[in-house]
Amino acid sequence: MLYFVATPIGNLNDFSLRAIETLKSVDEIACEDTRHSLTLLNHYGIKKPLFSYHKFNERESGEKIIDKLRQGKNIAVISDAGTPIISDPGNILTEMLIENDLDFTVIPGACALINALVLSGADASRFCFLGFLPEKKSDRETLLNKYKNLDMTTIFYSAPHDVIKDLNDIYAVFGDRRAVAVKEITKIHEKAEGFNLGSIPITEPKGEYVIVVEKGKEENGFLALTPKEHIDKYIKMGYDKKEALKLVAKERKVPKSSLYKYTIEE
Repeated sequence: MLYFVATPIGNLNDFSLRAIETLKSVDEIACEDTRHSLTLLNHYGIKKPLFSYHKFNERESGEKIIDKLRQGKNIAVISDAGTPIISDPGNILTEMLIENDLDFTVIPGACALINALVLSGADASRFCFLGFLPEKKSDRETLLNKYKNLDMTTIFYSAPHDVIKDLNDIYAVFGDRRAVAVKEITKIHEKAEGFNLGSIPITEPKGEYVIVVEKGKEENGFLALTPKEHIDKYIKMGYDKKEALKLVAKERKVPKSSLYKYTIEE
């Protein structure tokens, strides 16, 4: 059996008894970074053979894991923090396990996106997790434009050296929505800071961030029309030209004088 085991995201006490028992019972542990994982494992007196399993050797190490499982060994996979596969290595491995008809399960625990969603106070009834934004600007814009009109909360992961750029790019596509930057989750300096995307308060980024962005307000469907079509819609609804002009100017946030030409009969 292979076990994907969730590890603490900050506070070492956020580790379940089942997770500890599982790591003590398996034959070997695959770690994203063996040196990083030793801090946690030593804290709980877990002494097992370790080997690396990270995004740069996923398929190669995956083959190694497959071989070990076929030999009858029980293997655990852990990431540096949180639940494996969630913005961490593991998806390629699950595909390989399914292809080879090998069993796997998950030992649940901490997950930064869920904790951040709760701390943000945003609508949690429905949400979309987009993880880390792509590195290339064009890929970022494509992704953000694809999801900007979702009627739900959107969640991103962001490294401290990227968070300002990420927030600016989100603002450029999503507009000036309410957002919350959550960092140092479960640690002493845990903080959830609310703001509008157009006024980013972060000046000296420290720690890993989770960005929670509230859904956008439903747009007036008339804004997709041309100014003349917009005016005509209100006239057909029974408004006179003067009233229609006033409504359209307000909704489009433009001076009435810029719309007069659309009321002149040709």
